[in-house]
Amino acid sequence: MSLESAALRRIAPSATIAISAKARALKAEGRDVIALSAGEPDFDTPDNIKAAAIKAIQDGKTKYTDPDGMPELKAAICAKFERENGLVYKPSQIHVAPGGKPVIYNALVATLNPGDEVIVPAPYWVSYPDMVLLAGGTPIAIETSADTGFKLDPAALEAAITPNTKWLILNSPSNPSGGAYTRADLRAIADVLLRHPQVWVLTDDMYEHLVFDDFEFVTIAQVEPKLYDRTLTMNGVSKSYAMTGWRIGYAGGPEALIKAMGKMISQTTSNPSSISQWAAVEALNGPQDFIKPNQKLFQKRRDLVVSMLNQAQGIHCPTPEGAFYVYPSVAGLIGKTAPSGKVIETDEDFAGELLESEGVAVVHGAAFGLSPFFRISYATSEDVLEEACARIQRFCGNVK
Repeated sequence: MSLESAALRRIAPSATIAISAKARALKAEGRDVIALSAGEPDFDTPDNIKAAAIKAIQDGKTKYTDPDGMPELKAAICAKFERENGLVYKPSQIHVAPGGKPVIYNALVATLNPGDEVIVPAPYWVSYPDMVLLAGGTPIAIETSADTGFKLDPAALEAAITPNTKWLILNSPSNPSGGAYTRADLRAIADVLLRHPQVWVLTDDMYEHLVFDDFEFVTIAQVEPKLYDRTLTMNGVSKSYAMTGWRIGYAGGPEALIKAMGKMISQTTSNPSSISQWAAVEALNGPQDFIKPNQKLFQKRRDLVVSMLNQAQGIHCPTPEGAFYVYPSVAGLIGKTAPSGKVIETDEDFAGELLESEGVAVVHGAAFGLSPFFRISYATSEDVLEEACARIQRFCGNVK
């Protein structure tokens, strides 16, 4: 008799976490490994945010808070949404959880019934389909194309919607592609959704501040106010404020949905760390002047990686609008032979051979639902990126 539940058997472990763990294990064995698999800024959390957390500890603010976030943080989130996104929410419309992932999971578990469908554009963040499956729903992947910047085609969305469609998940800028939706892109998607009032929208805006080349970030409820009452706008402090380990995600949405999510969190994780919540208050209310310099640094890294990868034989790397990922195609290497003598039949083969041959850890595209591609996180120093890309060039040059 299996210990695992049927729900657990429906899902796979996170590929990005698994590859990062393998890279760490190889390093521990003494291998020279460059890991470009983790989606985590290499910057330290700003000092004012750390100081706010230390003060919270010293002031004894170490007790339970409301399960879905303390009033001070909800007020800061309301102010952020109005200031940056033109979205007006009351504190009763705000949900705070220990990271962005639990926010999404709480929303799905609180709303999905067996047979409900969730549309997920591919490539997608690895956790979306598995969270849908855990919640009892059915993920419906819609493949996108590098030619359109890996963005959802409105006609393809229209064709995928059925009477069972409950949610559309949008992620802009995207993990893994870095593709981002313009106001016009979101307008076209909104026009489709207005024709299908049963479909809710979960928009993952975690990389909101990491956009390049004067790209203007907008979120869908901002573009089409008629969708406000069926949109969950999710964000967090992890990426913009280099606070991945602090574990604070949040969302604004309709009061009934937020209440349902609050019921969910009250019986699972309960409140996020009180210390992390006070740090997040400072992150959202405090100085924002470090965001632009970080943005410029990430753009410089993006340009370096795109340029070097496009010089590698068999690789084509589009230039993304945001986040800190590139999603290059390895179509030119499929069917060829790696230096080890193994034929590269899939993007997973490519990633495995690259790790064994050159010690560069990347995530294969199949993990994100679209092949033959791979993802690189360029959230590391230029020296490391230059060395990693040189190794990729060398590996590709040795493919026969």
